[in-house]
Amino acid sequence: EVYSKTETFIEENKNVLVGIVAALAIIIGGYFAYNSFYLAPLQDEAQQEMFMAEKYFSQDSMNLAIYGDEVYPGFIEISDNYSGTKAGNLANYYLGIAFLRTGQFEQAIDALNDFDGEDEVVGTIATGAKGDAYMELGDLNKAVDNYEKAASRKENDFTTPLYLKKAAQTYELLGEYENAVEHYKSIKEDYRKSPEASDIDKYIARAESYVQN
Repeated sequence: EVYSKTETFIEENKNVLVGIVAALAIIIGGYFAYNSFYLAPLQDEAQQEMFMAEKYFSQDSMNLAIYGDEVYPGFIEISDNYSGTKAGNLANYYLGIAFLRTGQFEQAIDALNDFDGEDEVVGTIATGAKGDAYMELGDLNKAVDNYEKAASRKENDFTTPLYLKKAAQTYELLGEYENAVEHYKSIKEDYRKSPEASDIDKYIARAESYVQN
């Protein structure tokens, strides 16, 4: 009886069902065609275009990395022309860091917000860099929020103690000394081999002295 009802349903709605199947086939086929014949070549082109901007970045020539020269594009142009590609996305990261290093803090935040940080390490550094930009702009609450996110995003012996310390120092500026002590002690107890732990006792003592007062 169930089988019969199914047959009846299919028979009565076969035109609709055929249309749905055809539409799905077109969507799936279009997706693979877009990735294979448009996005993949565009990604290769973007990587080639980005070579010189990355070189300028590594040489600390930030203005050339951002804006390019008479021959090669900078990260702004690459980000605009190749949005949707992995290289275009990475250009947003480079652009954010370059803006940060040249004191263009609001532009740095905008670029880093456009960066989709799937990679755990690079994504963490991008979040921490936003914290640095907000710190330079004097927005301590947003700075500490990004430091907290960077510290907890992917716990490891490199980025976690670094951003815990930055968060703790920002908490001190906010007058939230108990939070600062908690973060400093976390570095001492959980990341004792990190560079941040080498002189952490003096930071703990300083923050605790304000808590006691």
